[in-house]
Amino acid sequence: MCSAVSTMVDWDYDYLIKLLALGDSGVGKTTFLYRYTDGKFNRKFTTTVGIDFREKRVVYTGTGADGTSERNFRVHLQLWDTAGQERFRSLTTAFFRDAMGFLLMFDLTNQQSFINVRNWMSQLQANAYCDNPDVVLVGTKADIRDTRNVNAKLAREMADRYGIPYFETSAVSGVNVDAAVLTLLNLVMKRMEQSTYGAPGSEPNGSPTASHEVEEAPIRRWCSC
Repeated sequence: MCSAVSTMVDWDYDYLIKLLALGDSGVGKTTFLYRYTDGKFNRKFTTTVGIDFREKRVVYTGTGADGTSERNFRVHLQLWDTAGQERFRSLTTAFFRDAMGFLLMFDLTNQQSFINVRNWMSQLQANAYCDNPDVVLVGTKADIRDTRNVNAKLAREMADRYGIPYFETSAVSGVNVDAAVLTLLNLVMKRMEQSTYGAPGSEPNGSPTASHEVEEAPIRRWCSC
């Protein structure tokens, strides 16, 4: 059971955004999300069973109601952590339709996890909210260079094939962790703005567009599960 603190009431939010991390078991989804929400690396995590989630609040600078002016929005991020094992696959895919964006992860030291990205993309296209959901491809464990087993060029080519952004990250050092999450948040918020304010047609997922500024809110972590 969660122990809620008064922050939930004291600091309201404009949007609740649900992002989902998926990929093979052991690629580092849990440590990645922990690094993003808490700014720390934790080696003690065990394999996720079923579904778990972490939370963080950020301030997003986007388009106002007139469709042109800028406005700051308070965003409550829910980052869902899914089990990668096959036996939990039906439970994991059940959450796809509720998620608004996806962090598709593979381990740079595990070539099979990279090969399996195609399978995860197929499941996303079959079960997500639309045929072209907002996705960011994330290569994890970039700090482990001696046993790296996935070529950077091949990873970028796969991302280009799907038309999605690609980041090589490390939960140990924190490199590109924030950038990957905030890039996904930008894609999700732009899609929402276009739907709400009737902005011009959206660019394909991952196409270069002017990025919005996202800042961390001064308050986060109000729930201890």
